[in-house]
Amino acid sequence: DLPQGDRVQALYIWIDGTGEGLRSKTKTLDKKPKSVDELPIWNYDGSSTYQAQGQNSDTYLHPVKIYPDPFRRGDNILVMCETYKYNKEPTETNHRKICKEMMDAAANLKPWFGIEQEYTLLSQDGHPFGWPKNGFPGPQGPYYCGVGANRVYGRDVVEAHYRSCLYAGIRVSGTNAEVMPAQWEYQVGPTEGIHMGDDLWVSRYILQRVAEDFGVVVSFDPKPMAGDWNGAGAHTNFSTEPMRKPGGMEAIQNAIDKMSKHHIRHIKAYDPREGKDNERRLTGAHETSSIH
Repeated sequence: DLPQGDRVQALYIWIDGTGEGLRSKTKTLDKKPKSVDELPIWNYDGSSTYQAQGQNSDTYLHPVKIYPDPFRRGDNILVMCETYKYNKEPTETNHRKICKEMMDAAANLKPWFGIEQEYTLLSQDGHPFGWPKNGFPGPQGPYYCGVGANRVYGRDVVEAHYRSCLYAGIRVSGTNAEVMPAQWEYQVGPTEGIHMGDDLWVSRYILQRVAEDFGVVVSFDPKPMAGDWNGAGAHTNFSTEPMRKPGGMEAIQNAIDKMSKHHIRHIKAYDPREGKDNERRLTGAHETSSIH
């Protein structure tokens, strides 16, 4: 906690060209910004994040939301950013721009989201954290919401992440150990509109940053372990104001009917490999529906 005068460290966060990975770098500001509008646009080498060619690699960070920094604390901040190419067009993995436009168009419906984010903790060798190095733990059953060193692995990471998100102003509504040992879940929301996307991505950044301090790896892979082990998802709870009012079941059924006509298109949008990752998990077994 060394003094830093009036200067503030602003850690800019963005999604890289994989559509899954997060990157960050820190900028010194002369004073604490009063709003995101006071933050400068910044640039980085997009050829090193799968977002540009080497001969024209300048890529730009446009700040969109500020969070208190739970690591540096004080007046220091985390900054969620959108990414833009040298020609001012959004990068291929900047899905936030069009999402924001859609959320603004639907603002009168007050769309709420609650995301149940599952993840798996791994040792640095890629083996699930706490599992025997030359074998497997006992079958699934005692681990879900469990307690005890023989049933729960990595609780220190979970608790540090939980508290860090609350410090950052992210509405984490709960957490629990999941069915597979070393697998956990936390819930973000209910949050309205574009704030859900921002809060979810920053909560993922904080999780990986916390795990880094513990020497543990976070995996969001839908099926990190083959065999009779549960996968990990990000279940989405959604409603609009008409759905939440008395008689809202009609609005819910109408939405389901519309979505049912675009199943394949939606599945392709759910992961960067057009559904191939989720196909490993959505088999109809281990508490899932079939992807087909």
